[in-house]
Amino acid sequence: MTTPLRDRRCQPLPKGTPPLAPEHARELLAQLDPAWRISDDGKSLRRAFGFPDFHATMGFLNAVAWIANAEDHHPDFEAGYNYCRMEFSTHTVGGLSENDFI
Repeated sequence: MTTPLRDRRCQPLPKGTPPLAPEHARELLAQLDPAWRISDDGKSLRRAFGFPDFHATMGFLNAVAWIANAEDHHPDFEAGYNYCRMEFSTHTVGGLSENDFI
């Protein structure tokens, strides 16, 4: 039995590690909330979040920053008063890795 994504931790990936095959990325995507999407080019995982106000948005971003730092895997994001758009990609592989889904 495979360990669920929520119970796994990000792992360092050496340069030269290939990105996930599209089929494997789709299998991992199926384990996430349906709001997550793989980008059209297949190189990143994206999601938009909405919040009632700036305080809630910043609270969310601070929580994500704490987790991302602990995992040493950092998303790109865009945020405003009541929204955040987040994108994960693994730069060392030039696309998606299992770390992006964890």
